[in-house]
Amino acid sequence: MGQLSERIQDYRERLRDWWADGGLGRGLLAVALVVYLLIALVVGFFWSTEPEPFAVKERADQRAAAMGLENVIGFTTTSTLMEVTDTLLHKRGGYLSNDIFPPGLWLDNIPNWEYGVLVQVRDFSRALRKDFSRSQSQSTEDRDLAIAEPQFHFDSDSWAVPSTEAEYDRGLKALNNYLRRLADPAEPTAQFYARADNLRQWLQDVETRLGSLSQRLSASVGRQRLNTDLAGDSAAKQSTPSGEDQMVKTPWNKIDDVFYEARGSSWALLHLLKAIEIDFKDILEKKNAMVSLRQIIRELEGTQEPLWAPVIMNGSGFGMFANHSLVMASYISRANAAILDLRELLSQG
Repeated sequence: MGQLSERIQDYRERLRDWWADGGLGRGLLAVALVVYLLIALVVGFFWSTEPEPFAVKERADQRAAAMGLENVIGFTTTSTLMEVTDTLLHKRGGYLSNDIFPPGLWLDNIPNWEYGVLVQVRDFSRALRKDFSRSQSQSTEDRDLAIAEPQFHFDSDSWAVPSTEAEYDRGLKALNNYLRRLADPAEPTAQFYARADNLRQWLQDVETRLGSLSQRLSASVGRQRLNTDLAGDSAAKQSTPSGEDQMVKTPWNKIDDVFYEARGSSWALLHLLKAIEIDFKDILEKKNAMVSLRQIIRELEGTQEPLWAPVIMNGSGFGMFANHSLVMASYISRANAAILDLRELLSQG
């Protein structure tokens, strides 16, 4: 009994010393850290939900009504570009690519989704500046679009001053100024030219982007590929030699990154093409190309089907498990082939 009393007394003295040495503060700090990490885990799960598609025509009409403007040619397309960018910045959890604290720091699927959207925003803002808003190659570029396009090419993961969000918001403001001038009859300097050659030029960029995504997705399963870099031109040359037979494979830890980048890029492109369907309606019908555009949209809608698996599966060949990357590549490849057909139709008189 005496030994027990001594042990209890010894424990009390140790507890008193621990308290005096700041042990309580460290203990509370540890508890607070654990609680913070648990909350961050739950919030991170909540933030990892991709934004739902939106109705392009309805959003454009709402924006026009709010601005007191008429929905003229080019208004829907420009408004959709703004809506896509706004969703990128202000979706659930905000813009995550430049987060330096949990839970944003832990997440990689949504940041890769954001990058896919950003690529399409950059490509279309460039096309809007150099093609859609200009009547010919010698015409003057629009002053607001000359501000907006470089803003969207700012570093995508800058968290310090200036932050990525602040720079992209400046791009949105410039687009809003262009949109307001576009619908103002007293501002003839702001124009949007719905012409077949302008559309073909942008679709060529889209075709290149989708082709790259398709190849990267297909590389989730390593395959030996013949080198066709110089095929079709007997006089073609390249800087340095490369093997005739190449092994192409995406690293296992990058498979989900490529998948979500493709999903984000397809999401943005889906909305832009729906806007193109409205603003280029007369051109598409004249070229008998409306069905081709709608087929592209349908293929891209397939890329946005709900993902029920908790992780991106990477089964091989005709094995027992699915390969989500190959399914995504299938949709994107078919959309890419349809874009090629659409460009050919637009080139015809």
